[in-house]
Amino acid sequence: MHPILAALPFTILGMASTANEGPVEKDELFTADGAWCWFSDPRAVYHNGKICAGWMNAEGSVQVGARDQKTGALTVATLATKFERDDHDHPSLLFLPDGRLMAFYSLHAKGDTHQRVTSQPEEIGQWSADRMLGFENPGLGPRGVTYANPMMLSDEANAIYLFWRGSDFKPTFSISTDLGKTWSKPRALIKRPGTGTDVRPYMKYWSDGKGRIDFIFTDGHPRNEPTNSVYFLRYEKGGFFKADGTQIGSLQDLPLDPARCDRIYDGATAGRAWIWDICEDRDRHPVVAYTRLPAETDHRYHYARWDGKRWSDSEITGGFKWFPQTPPGEHEREPHYSGGMALDPINPATVFASRPVNGVFEMERWTTPDGGKTWRSEAVTKDSKADNVRPFVVRNTPAGMTSVMWMRNSGRYVHFTDYKTELRIRTFRTGGR
Repeated sequence: MHPILAALPFTILGMASTANEGPVEKDELFTADGAWCWFSDPRAVYHNGKICAGWMNAEGSVQVGARDQKTGALTVATLATKFERDDHDHPSLLFLPDGRLMAFYSLHAKGDTHQRVTSQPEEIGQWSADRMLGFENPGLGPRGVTYANPMMLSDEANAIYLFWRGSDFKPTFSISTDLGKTWSKPRALIKRPGTGTDVRPYMKYWSDGKGRIDFIFTDGHPRNEPTNSVYFLRYEKGGFFKADGTQIGSLQDLPLDPARCDRIYDGATAGRAWIWDICEDRDRHPVVAYTRLPAETDHRYHYARWDGKRWSDSEITGGFKWFPQTPPGEHEREPHYSGGMALDPINPATVFASRPVNGVFEMERWTTPDGGKTWRSEAVTKDSKADNVRPFVVRNTPAGMTSVMWMRNSGRYVHFTDYKTELRIRTFRTGGR
């Protein structure tokens, strides 16, 4: 049996920020019809001069696009036509060592995980037949399989770890040691807090691609958990650890008790929270972006980092409400959806964040020179006619290049089942890693 997973720390954050807008550079259209959520990653990966991304289009088809970075030409492949009109279903992507691209996707809270892989390296025109992996287990609960987060560990002979939300709402995983041909029996990673039938921890993942996987997760959905907290866990060499290196278990001890993990933020102190991103800094210490929600009209972006001895926390910016367009006279169904944040894994002192400016959500790049004590911002978009939300920093870009992608509300975004959006991209030349 192959080893797996990571450690979680726990802490409360501080705050200090200054904002200054800088010059605006050009962003470009990636696709005119694409949407995604933020719990299936990676959504976009750089490989051999191309950026490959996955999304759902407005009619509910699962699509993957490959954009040539020199010419800007985009090739699009449809993996499932009219699969379901729901942005939760978008594919996550993984390049295999031979250059073939593997995609995973599923319906929202029903059905099984789907897997497809390109027939040839470097090309997305031809794919294997749609294969369902048998991860749905109605005996555990009625919710099917949701989300997909694949990662490959080179230190473990390129074992692929695939994580998802299981039929019982628990974070669940399987391992493949033969590049996705066969999969181990699914196992729950953490125990589900509480005893309710709708308790669903949300989890975000990060891996160095070698031997580590880091996790952050919550008690549940902020809609249902008024004191929703944020936890951290790390996997390495078959063990599970807190940020300070304390081992809290192994594969034989799964599922893990969240109380044994690090709690980065206690939702009882300043309101419920939700999670957006995680990565590691150059010292291999975890960095976390999450949202505090003291009120539905007061979303606050926070930045937590392990400094080698403790978790520190700062507020980046805040004081705004949810992102979806609420039709006049209607009650907002998702008031805890924010514009969104994404850490730059090349330089985790940089956060791409979406917040309202003059009534429209704009994309900004926030940077801190002192571990989060102070912040500066520059505009990525400015004077937009439509909201810019849900950023994601493209994985595996070459040295000196950071590409950020996001959704622009070119038509409408009323609900995750009612949308017409495009995907934009902007590339920054950073001068090296």
